[in-house]
Amino acid sequence: MMVQTVQPPPTDHKSATAPGSTVTVRATPVPTVEERPMVADDDALRYDPEAIAQYYDRRPLQVWWRGLSIALPLLSFALGLWWDKKTGRSRTNQKRRAAQFRQTLTQLGPAFIKIGQALSTRPDLVPPLYLEELTKLQDQLPPFPNAIAYQFIEEELGAPPEEIFAELSPNPVAAASLGQVYKGKLKTGETVAVKVQRPGLNQSMALDVYILRRLAIWAVQNLKKRIKSDLVGIMDEFGARIYEEMDYTQEGRNAEQFRQLYGHIPDIYIPKIYWEYTGREVLTMEWITGTKLTKLAELRQQGIDPTHLIEVGVNCSLRQLLEHGFFHADPHPGNLLATTDGKLAYLDFGMMSQVKDYQRYGLIEAVVHLVNRDFEGLAKDYVNLEFLTPDTDLTPIIPALAGVFNNALGSSVAELNFKSITDELSQVMYEYPFRVPAYYALIIRSLVTLEGIAINVDPEFKVLSKAYPYVAKRLLTDPAPELRSSLRDLLFKDGSFRWNRLENLLNNASSSDDYDLSQNLNQALEYLFSERGDFLRDYLVAEIVKNLDVLSQNALQNARSVVGEWFGLEVQPKPMSQADMENLERIQRILDMLRQTPGFDPIKLAQKVPEILMKPEVQRLGQQVASSLAQRAVARLIRQLLLAETPPHRAAANSKHSYPHQTVALPPAGNQPAA
Repeated sequence: MMVQTVQPPPTDHKSATAPGSTVTVRATPVPTVEERPMVADDDALRYDPEAIAQYYDRRPLQVWWRGLSIALPLLSFALGLWWDKKTGRSRTNQKRRAAQFRQTLTQLGPAFIKIGQALSTRPDLVPPLYLEELTKLQDQLPPFPNAIAYQFIEEELGAPPEEIFAELSPNPVAAASLGQVYKGKLKTGETVAVKVQRPGLNQSMALDVYILRRLAIWAVQNLKKRIKSDLVGIMDEFGARIYEEMDYTQEGRNAEQFRQLYGHIPDIYIPKIYWEYTGREVLTMEWITGTKLTKLAELRQQGIDPTHLIEVGVNCSLRQLLEHGFFHADPHPGNLLATTDGKLAYLDFGMMSQVKDYQRYGLIEAVVHLVNRDFEGLAKDYVNLEFLTPDTDLTPIIPALAGVFNNALGSSVAELNFKSITDELSQVMYEYPFRVPAYYALIIRSLVTLEGIAINVDPEFKVLSKAYPYVAKRLLTDPAPELRSSLRDLLFKDGSFRWNRLENLLNNASSSDDYDLSQNLNQALEYLFSERGDFLRDYLVAEIVKNLDVLSQNALQNARSVVGEWFGLEVQPKPMSQADMENLERIQRILDMLRQTPGFDPIKLAQKVPEILMKPEVQRLGQQVASSLAQRAVARLIRQLLLAETPPHRAAANSKHSYPHQTVALPPAGNQPAA
């Protein structure tokens, strides 16, 4: 189920009515609302599906009448499309049908308006003429009378509008699915947006949610083989979110939490809430002047790069989903605006949701397994993320996932988009016992909406290519055991270290806006010398020994060559093996990459050296390195002496067992000593 929220004022208000003078309001009776069984006893508005069901189960005529009023307009629209196709006038009538579709959704009410709002962000799913019409659902819906809005303000805030505001626009500047917005000015001088809820919204939304939930229950019971999602759970998630959205005090709390978590991100702006002028059905927040991201020509005229703001939005969304878990579930174009100073402003915090810790880490692990083409690990991720039950036989699912993603991945994970993933997965989820959990529906809804905006700005924009630097940064810097395990799986395979993966991770992480080498150094060292870093520390000893040995042997041979030239002797230095040369070149590339990473400061790093050297773990590591180098030197000396004393025919026989540059084998992962 697609879900969207009420919008605060659109901020590209060049065409909006200018704020008028102080408004006087005549007392007009507000339409009374019938009993509200869905309101909890406390001050907050809560969704209670059982209470709603008890209420409407006793009112079958009201339910049937509403169901009929939903079915008839949709059937009429479908018949019109069928007739256009039958008579060959589909193209001619498309604009008229698009307007009819928008009008139908508007007449059906808030729940269906939200579906239209979601479709308005998907140029890959909806024809352009339909997109143009559906965009009007974001903030151009029919308003309700001012007198009712003004009386709501008086009832919620305890005084008439003229006593609270210095100015209030004579007409709403925007009207959306759950409310309408006025532009005003406080008596203290601040320009504000005043959002007032539609009358009777609670009752109408409860009835629609009840009908949709009953349809979900029927579908789950009668279409078990075709339904692969927890439709009832998704409807309950939708209901819970929509009831939070109808409580403007909850929206204000959401805005403040969002500001606290993400307001520090560069080029992100979150408006202020004015609590003394806010209640359950009236919200007063800072007025934001700006332009929708879909108005590309206007943005470029202002010198604003819409692609950059999309990248900012992707980075912020990743933080929301994978770092703090508190995310904006409704990022449609009416809620994401470019401010005049080039920042991305988030509006409307009614529709928010949360991702639990294990779900966040599970999503990152799934990305790692996808990049790694570890489809067995990916299948287990689906179990951990509750797509599959723990008793599911994964044996046939693993090759099915391999077939899907080997085809979808192509040459790079960056080529994927979320729609291609869902399209490729749909057949597998149909054939096997997958069930889409309720929490995941809002995540996908948020991501595909953001991707839809991105595609509109730049048809070649790849969300995953912008997301992977953040994932790489998290893998390299997050101390969580789950991600340490993912990092190990990514970098090691069959006991060997994959340098290309480390190089790729560092390269991607350095592209992340907030990756700072100096800030992450202490964290990396702490992990390296912890118990969890044993496997990496053991490998580090082996690599240091091997490369120091190669460098020392190369330096010694070069020195012999120089000395030989002094005394007129011809000494041929033995060339390094191709593998050793590639290894040293790779290390050099990584060092160069680190030097170019934001936060790299040789002076600061040099200041840390004495502190690092004093650590007992570092000293033990140094002793391991020195001991291993000494063992190599002794072994090499013994081999040279034995070979020198061995007759030519035996030396030839033994030559295949001689290794001038013996390497230290990587020990198995775990707390085992280095070779």
